[in-house]
Amino acid sequence: MSSLKVEMVAADRKVWEGEAKFVRGRTASGELGILPGHTPLLGAIVSGEVTIEAMDGSRHHAKVDGGFLSVDSDVVTIVAEHVDASSLHAAGH
Repeated sequence: MSSLKVEMVAADRKVWEGEAKFVRGRTASGELGILPGHTPLLGAIVSGEVTIEAMDGSRHHAKVDGGFLSVDSDVVTIVAEHVDASSLHAAGH
């Protein structure tokens, strides 16, 4: 099964990195869902929650204050000024 290589960074640190099946975030034009094979993209994300579904089925949630998201060759990079790391947890398997 194909996967995404995901890296989420805040201004001062790397917050999460790993392999994922699915990433969801909110842009100014609405919800964005990214699966393996997604076309290349660079977009602004707005304040809200980013969800990452890891390869093991666990879901990780983080609150971001806005930033950008890029997708290129199944590599997803999420950059935000501030990431609420306390909310970055696995929500069940």
